[in-house]
Amino acid sequence: MDLPSCIGSVLPLAQLQTSFPSTLPDASPERSVHSRCGLDTIQQGMERLPLGVRRLAVQLRLDLDPTWLWTVLTDYEHLHQFIPNLASSRVLWRRQGLVALEQVGSQLFCGMRFTARVQLELSEDPAHGRLQFRMLEGDFRCFEGAWCVGADATSSWLLYELTVQGKPGMPIGLIEQRLQEDLASNLRGVQREALRRAGRTA
Repeated sequence: MDLPSCIGSVLPLAQLQTSFPSTLPDASPERSVHSRCGLDTIQQGMERLPLGVRRLAVQLRLDLDPTWLWTVLTDYEHLHQFIPNLASSRVLWRRQGLVALEQVGSQLFCGMRFTARVQLELSEDPAHGRLQFRMLEGDFRCFEGAWCVGADATSSWLLYELTVQGKPGMPIGLIEQRLQEDLASNLRGVQREALRRAGRTA
């Protein structure tokens, strides 16, 4: 998969394994290459690309049926209740495996509140545990990626890939720092909610 479509110079994920191989999967999302990530451990990787583009991936392995993770990820109207810094999430339309969402994120940067709105188109592929998204409109030049869930012989895994490019004037250094922190928090939020629904505790 080539991400993002709005930045022609971005490499396929499979070619980035030399940069952070323990974080990113092969081009086939269901193929497991997570052996170096311990159970309940988060691993992250980031690549700095031209024009202020940042490409990030964060992964978590856990002992939980991936069906619970998928159920949580596709509970679109309630995502803001368990994903930190997501102020609202609502479904705009559904069309044969495609879903459009409007989401608003809100965070404090250096004592100032920053709010960003995006409309996303999501493509659901439950057979392969892949939920791919791209921005239709919003407060970024580019915002796209995927959630992936799956399992191997030892555990299940949750992966979040994101390629983002801010609009002119956005402080990319600050955005980069916050994204690295927030992506891990997002995975933990999904984990906690999935465990709660499964009748377990984190």
